[in-house]
Amino acid sequence: MAEFKHILVIGGGAVGLCAAHYLRASGCEVTIVERGMIGEGSSLHNAGLIVPSHFVPLAAPGMVMLGLRWMLRPESPFYIKPRLDPDLLTWLWQFARASTTRRTERAVHLLRDMSVASLALYEDLASAGGMEFEFRKNGLLMLFRTGHGREGSLKTAEQASRIGIEANVLDREQLRELEPGVDFKAMGGVYYPGDAHLTPALFVDRLREHLIARGVRFVGSTRVTGFVTRPSGINAVTTTGGTYAADEFVLAGGSWSPLIVRSLRLQIPMQPGKGYSVTVRNPAVRPRIPMLLEEARVAVTPMGDRLRFSGTMELAGLDSSINIRRVRALLESVPSYLGGLEPAELEQGEMWAGLRPCTPDGLPFIGRFRTYDNLIAATGHAMVGISLAPITGKLVTQIVHGLIPSIDLHLLRPDRYR
Repeated sequence: MAEFKHILVIGGGAVGLCAAHYLRASGCEVTIVERGMIGEGSSLHNAGLIVPSHFVPLAAPGMVMLGLRWMLRPESPFYIKPRLDPDLLTWLWQFARASTTRRTERAVHLLRDMSVASLALYEDLASAGGMEFEFRKNGLLMLFRTGHGREGSLKTAEQASRIGIEANVLDREQLRELEPGVDFKAMGGVYYPGDAHLTPALFVDRLREHLIARGVRFVGSTRVTGFVTRPSGINAVTTTGGTYAADEFVLAGGSWSPLIVRSLRLQIPMQPGKGYSVTVRNPAVRPRIPMLLEEARVAVTPMGDRLRFSGTMELAGLDSSINIRRVRALLESVPSYLGGLEPAELEQGEMWAGLRPCTPDGLPFIGRFRTYDNLIAATGHAMVGISLAPITGKLVTQIVHGLIPSIDLHLLRPDRYR
């Protein structure tokens, strides 16, 4: 019977952990194989935002021209490192094809439904005993400081309202009423009260402890090197630590997913999108509500006694080194939105860079591969991996047990580019 299956999850980030959680709760035996430490990819140091307000995919109208304009500016929020890489060139062509109004409109309702469902699952997880991870449903403020930024924010707010997401436009005085302890320099903002946030490292740690207590097996610091296959499926994975057999396999390897399945002759177009964060302890300014700085594309997230600044998208391959020039550009954008936060002080915080798996159309890969009937994709979430992790884990579990998924997965097929 399906509930007695042994599932091997490749990848121990937020998505892999959530898949393991729901699979184990459904009765499956679960093993997680992770190339490094659990959650060390993009799952520990990201912005920690759970965002139904983020219903527009990365591949949206206007993004191609914006990317081309920013391409010559290494400090820009969206930077593509020029290089003759066939995979990158193919990805950019596919990205341009996906950045149309028609495709974006198809994706908007799907991302909304996934985000709303994921938020409800987070509320369930946060209410469970021993699972405190600083989950707060305080909403999200989108701040703008220019007329152009205001126009873009209001356009998104109008679209949000049309699809049932509450969005409230605020002037500077209303911002100060909402957050009295913050000196707003921004012109105004849009408040999304239905959003939430958490501390990612706490979430990963608490969920890992929960899974260990329930018998999930973790195999860390172990890379998948190949697969033992049969005509229409997989019997086992070979790794640097031995061979592991299972009934079903879940690909949740983040930016390394294309390399993991290359020996299977599977091509999933994906580019690692490098993001940065700086985490400051005991900051001079302590907002209650997380914020997004519209023009700078920077997130500001309160996490206990810390404040995290995160952002940028850099397509530079599998390179997680820190470019201090880009970090400084991120931090130097903050004072024009928020008073009392000076870049020199912020640079004393903990710096981090990580890779987010970006698909050409801005939608994750979730579902079975046609050529391997027991391999399920759960990857490609770009900047919303932490936001969509629980619903992805739930969908993977429904797929494993042959149930009708609670979300229509047609647009998320892993073979959609074949």
